[in-house]
Amino acid sequence: MCLAVLAPAVLAGCGRDDTADAAPADVRRLLDRRAEAVLERDPRAYRATGGPTAAYDRLRDVPLRSWTYHLKDFERDGTRATATADLGYRVAGYDRAPLTAERTLSLQRRDGRWYVTAERPARNAAQQLWDQGRVDAVRGTHSLILGVGRERAELRRYAELADRAVPAVRDAWRGDWPGKVVVLVPKSLDGMADLLGAPASGYQGIAAVTTGEAGGSGRTPADRIVVNPEAYGVLGDLGKQVVLTHETTHVATRAQTSRATPLWLSEGFADWVGYRGTDRTPRQAAPELRRAVVDGRLPAALPEDDAFGFSGDAGGLARAYEGAWLACRMIAEEWGEGKLRAFYTAVGARGQRAGAVEGALRDVLGTTEEDFTGRWRDYVREQLG
Repeated sequence: MCLAVLAPAVLAGCGRDDTADAAPADVRRLLDRRAEAVLERDPRAYRATGGPTAAYDRLRDVPLRSWTYHLKDFERDGTRATATADLGYRVAGYDRAPLTAERTLSLQRRDGRWYVTAERPARNAAQQLWDQGRVDAVRGTHSLILGVGRERAELRRYAELADRAVPAVRDAWRGDWPGKVVVLVPKSLDGMADLLGAPASGYQGIAAVTTGEAGGSGRTPADRIVVNPEAYGVLGDLGKQVVLTHETTHVATRAQTSRATPLWLSEGFADWVGYRGTDRTPRQAAPELRRAVVDGRLPAALPEDDAFGFSGDAGGLARAYEGAWLACRMIAEEWGEGKLRAFYTAVGARGQRAGAVEGALRDVLGTTEEDFTGRWRDYVREQLG
């Protein structure tokens, strides 16, 4: 077997096979032609690069601004080879920079040329939506909904909800953000998990999650809201709206969210925006925490990050979200919405977790962590008792 290790200037060949050195360069050109065919919507050119056209056909409805392959590794065995490449792509009108996905390509050499025989996610890499089937796209005023195995009428309903979520978030959050979202709707819970590269058991009962880089460097692509159609589908109209508004809040606040931001603040703020403007009372929106309070189990402190883990106790997870929401609701009521936004921004700006909340409590709200926790516990008791 011949292994060519890619380096900036040198490619190691095997024996005296003159084609070994040329093979990676030939494959790079092949992948360039394949990428151009995808962007130009040219099925004939795509077929000329080899392999089934299923992937090409599945993503024809996706608006693309860029599509490139960067060859990372190349392993050859005679007329067959395996390549690993970073696929970078941008959804037109939504992504500020390419989203990168690691791919594995099987190759075969025939009549002096290389052809792709298969393309798939690399080992341990998450799937892309088109790996699961044909992607249907529905555009909203502020949203792009991409779905697999869903009726277009259902995708249009997602667009309606997302289009209501964006203005609601803009009204609650004054930070600079693009004001649009991309929502992925796979076939099932398993499909959601495959998109996230994680076990499905960790997302049972979770209606949606948002992917993205904390800190919002500006070089990262737009976030993706990934829906669990099984959990989302059982929600009522208000619940569906709250979920999409919550996730859209994560998109909006990404640039001001950093490693310094505790999950009680990021999740509580997103829930505060989600419920803002609705008629849901704390007793209605926080049933798990209310049961705990009535049973005499008032939490002693704000929830730690590990309380928000998806694979833990469902009741404990619900209480964590509910307690976090009430903390942000309390700030908005007692200090004002402007102070809540300023507090969120101040915590994220610290960069490091140590001292971030304490400093923002002092500088923005004029209080201490001990005083704030006591006031929150009193608030929870009053609202839910």
